[in-house]
Amino acid sequence: DRWSQEDMLTLLECMKNNLPSNDGSKFKTTESHLDWEKVAFKDFSGEMCKMKWMEISNEVRKFRTLTELIMDAEEHVKNPYKGKKLKKHPDFPKKPLTPYFRFFMEKRAKYAKLHPEMSNLDLTKILSKKYKELPEKKKMKYIQDFQREKQEFERNLARFSWVPSGQDGRQRLFLPFFIIFFPPLFFLDFTPLPSPLALGFQATTKEVKESLGKQWSQLSDKKRLKWIHKALEQRKEYEEIMRDYIQKHPELNISEEGITRSTLTKAERQLKDKFDGRPTKPPPNSYSLYCAELMANMKDVPSTERMVLCSQQWKLLSQKEKDAYHKKCDQKKKDYEIELLRFLESLPEEEQQRVLGEEKMLGSNRKGATSPASKKSSPETGKASSEKPKRPISAMFIFSEEKRKQLQEERPELSESELTRLLARMWNDLSEKKKAKYKAREAAMKAQSEKKHGSDKEERGKLPESPKTAEEIWQQSVIGDYLARFKNDRGKALKAMEATWNNMEKKEKLMWIKKAAEDQKRYERELSEMRAPPCSTNSAKKMKFQGEPKKPPMNGYQKFSQELLSNGELNHLPLKERMVEIGSRWQRISQGQKDHYKKLAEEQQKQYKVHLDIWLKSLSPQERAAYKEHTSNKRKSIGKMRGPNPKMKPTMQSKSESEDDDEEEEEEEDDDEDEDDDDDNGDSSEEGGDSSESSSEEESEDGDE
Repeated sequence: DRWSQEDMLTLLECMKNNLPSNDGSKFKTTESHLDWEKVAFKDFSGEMCKMKWMEISNEVRKFRTLTELIMDAEEHVKNPYKGKKLKKHPDFPKKPLTPYFRFFMEKRAKYAKLHPEMSNLDLTKILSKKYKELPEKKKMKYIQDFQREKQEFERNLARFSWVPSGQDGRQRLFLPFFIIFFPPLFFLDFTPLPSPLALGFQATTKEVKESLGKQWSQLSDKKRLKWIHKALEQRKEYEEIMRDYIQKHPELNISEEGITRSTLTKAERQLKDKFDGRPTKPPPNSYSLYCAELMANMKDVPSTERMVLCSQQWKLLSQKEKDAYHKKCDQKKKDYEIELLRFLESLPEEEQQRVLGEEKMLGSNRKGATSPASKKSSPETGKASSEKPKRPISAMFIFSEEKRKQLQEERPELSESELTRLLARMWNDLSEKKKAKYKAREAAMKAQSEKKHGSDKEERGKLPESPKTAEEIWQQSVIGDYLARFKNDRGKALKAMEATWNNMEKKEKLMWIKKAAEDQKRYERELSEMRAPPCSTNSAKKMKFQGEPKKPPMNGYQKFSQELLSNGELNHLPLKERMVEIGSRWQRISQGQKDHYKKLAEEQQKQYKVHLDIWLKSLSPQERAAYKEHTSNKRKSIGKMRGPNPKMKPTMQSKSESEDDDEEEEEEEDDDEDEDDDDDNGDSSEEGGDSSESSSEEESEDGDE
């Protein structure tokens, strides 16, 4: 071991010299912040010093004995710690705001409305910059206000005295709890309590809370429930004590809401309700039910991708499968209504009101999920929504509606919730024979609803997605920020967004109005395409002849394209980018390679002609005539669809291209394009060309069409 006793003492001395002057933290904290490079001495590096200190500290006792604590306590009694900040008297005059803070408080509300997406930190930065850019004349206004209030503050401070209430003739108002715990004389000799660490504790309050929080999260539901019940018992005791206190001190004006506020968090309240027998709320619609079932098996999929996958899978379902989920969802809702009524029966009056209030809030949030702006839709969508039939109610609710008025007349003292519970009991006591009457009415209403709904269902399903208003498009872009701000309370977020939109200037709305106009054009275009008669080429393309030979590439470029597309080398690119890449690669290869592909295409053309002649001879006269008519019609329709050829820059290969085009025209008179070949080549055989420019121009024209 290189470390002698002298070296170790030098190490400890160096560590002492590098300790902070006001060292009051735990030794581990100070140790972690120590700069070991400054501790290093002789040929011992900082890392070596650190390792040696670890070795020495492991041999040292780190707890304190009572004898040591008493010695420290004696020192504390002789010289008590005064602390840096003394407790202020409640009548101490308020300091005036600085010029910058006056400007900040004046402008903050305006900038917060203009930029709702910004955080407080971003707003502070902007306003700080604005204040610095203010001319001196405008700054003077804030400075003068500050100086005037500062003089007033100094006068008030001079008049202020630390005399107890009543001795100087001035009346000071103290709240009862303040008088009990902090009498006026307390401020004359106030000594703050020392920190937990100074009293010998091993952790601060914050650290203890964090540790207990971790332990709480690891507790089982059964153990948590034990503490939840204890908290509720203590809450009741507190409410009783507070009510007595308010009666004795009516001047405090403490509301009932302040006393009866819930002690439990939302998660703890849900856990208690679950153990009390509250049923789980079913999904609001069939799509949500399908997503819930699907997500149970998607734990390995990232949360951001789950909803996208669910949406894709839902679209692949047949209408029959979707209807099955719809029925399943309806049944779950009916079961939930019955179970909720049973659960309400088991609760005391106060708890019933709370549960019913929560149910109403959930219902209003769901209704509010579609923004007010969504009510402003196109005439067609408005008509469709107005004609949408209502879902038939259950047999139990038909019975409830029938008997409710009669019960209200007989027992007017009952509240709505008590009536609901009584009706649920009456329904459960009914014989199956009597229930059958209401179930028959339910079935009749359901059949009538489905009949009315069925006629419009197909037509409504075919319509394109309705256009969105400017406000709806803006809301979609900022909904995430607002939900985060209001802790996922959708109702509050929608109200805040509506208020922000109404306060926005027209210039700010302009971008969203343009987007709404584009969406309206998209809707009209899709609607016109849907109503347009089907293209004749579709029927022509669908027509196939058994045994017809597959058409080969028409030229060298198409042969080159076919080879690249078939080997899967470009499968990672979208179709449009594939064609651009093929064009650029074609330009990069040598003329010899181009000639090689041209020869291969010519050989395949010759073989194709031989096979086509053999196949045509094998056809009957009627089949041959049908085939010729089909090819001539298809050629005409393709010519109309393509339109004029795009302009191309002259290249070195113009001669070879013209030769290829001549060959193509000659062969098109006798041959036909094969649809399977088009699919394999990604439509490359129809786009042909020798450059990426020509292919990209054709694609852009197609896109414009």
